[in-house]
Amino acid sequence: MSNPHDVRVVACEVTFEPVPFRAPLKFGGRVVDRTDLINAAVTVERRDGKTATGHGSMPVGNIWAWPSEEVSADQAEAAMKLLAELASEGCVDLTDSDSAFPPTFCDVVELGSVLMEAGEGEELFAATSTTPVDFIPPLARLVALSSVDAALHDAVGRVHDRSSFDVLGPDFCNQDLSTYLDDRFAGEYLDQYTLRAPKPTMPLYHLVGALDPLTDADVNEPIGDGLPETLPEWIAADGITHFKIKLAGDDLDWDVDRVLSIERIVAEAQSKRGVNEWFYSCDFNEKCRDAAYVVAFLDRVMGGSPAAFERIQYLEQPTHRDLEAHPIPVHEAAKIKPVVIDESLTGYGALLEAVELGYSGVALKACKGQTESLLMGAAAQKLGLFLCVQDLTCPGASFLHSASLAARIPTVAAIEGNGRQYCPGPNAAWAPRYPGLFDISDGTVNTAELDGSGLGFA
Repeated sequence: MSNPHDVRVVACEVTFEPVPFRAPLKFGGRVVDRTDLINAAVTVERRDGKTATGHGSMPVGNIWAWPSEEVSADQAEAAMKLLAELASEGCVDLTDSDSAFPPTFCDVVELGSVLMEAGEGEELFAATSTTPVDFIPPLARLVALSSVDAALHDAVGRVHDRSSFDVLGPDFCNQDLSTYLDDRFAGEYLDQYTLRAPKPTMPLYHLVGALDPLTDADVNEPIGDGLPETLPEWIAADGITHFKIKLAGDDLDWDVDRVLSIERIVAEAQSKRGVNEWFYSCDFNEKCRDAAYVVAFLDRVMGGSPAAFERIQYLEQPTHRDLEAHPIPVHEAAKIKPVVIDESLTGYGALLEAVELGYSGVALKACKGQTESLLMGAAAQKLGLFLCVQDLTCPGASFLHSASLAARIPTVAAIEGNGRQYCPGPNAAWAPRYPGLFDISDGTVNTAELDGSGLGFA
């Protein structure tokens, strides 16, 4: 019997929006000073003929998603944008048809899963790309298609006049989670791993990049745009209590000194505000040679400041993203603090492999696709893993999407949002409509505002 809630995709459009950075962001030895947003619009049709259009937006993020010595940043960016265009134009041959989506009616998880498999074949770019790129790595592929996937989920929610998180149960989905994960999920659906209403508020993680000035003495050339430029200024302006620290991963002295310096500066700033509780996460961006480096880092931070050590909530992706080529165990580090995968998380198989290597947590990102993020969020909860949600320096609608995802995953406690620091331009159009998400004063975002149909914002 056909499901009356099934939909099919009838239109898809992708456009690009350049976004300059007000300040450069350095991570993993790479520097980003600009990006493009991939903006997507998807229209779906129900069996009864009702249609609705949803929207998605995400930075192309090629510097993070596709670091390479063989492929230039410009070539990677062009290939990822091309994949998004091909998906929107129906040029990706996945189903023995000329469409990126199945021609029949399906549920949103079926459609999203098919979409996120697009572009796996080398022949796609050999035939269409003017750059010497014939294969897109899994992470870059997920990011390139994430805007279309977000628009798809947004559209399906809207066509049913519901939240996108409320069309994930057995009434709307034709297959249980065992279809996408394994038999441990037989009889289960994504509605069991998501909330029916967004969390009212969530703490905001503020990024301290490797190039970011900590004090006035570090400011060589002031930006002068009216926004904070040093860490104490950000704390005073936004009331920040959660700090994500970008580390080198291959320079132990620098990493330890960076954390201890930040602790001294934050402690002084918080003392002025009468605040005595704050938290850190530490991101090594794959640069650590092994878990021993991480253990040594934690030991030295503990020796320099027991308070700073206690404030570290989790450690992010210390070693290489390619778990098959670099199967580096992290069990010893994970005994001390949760160690989460980020760049390595490209599917359920990668998640299971990471758990075998000792990883104890998962960093979800909306830029890996709404479908993939929901599936990995369910898997992480089932396996009892630490969960966090991070962004890809997401501004505007892409930040709202990321916040919406975080607010609907039960065990996620905070949301990263650093677009306001580095590329706040697209926020201007959204802030009047969602002031609690963009006008930060107490270190939290008002995720209760994300209670509309679709992904929660219009």
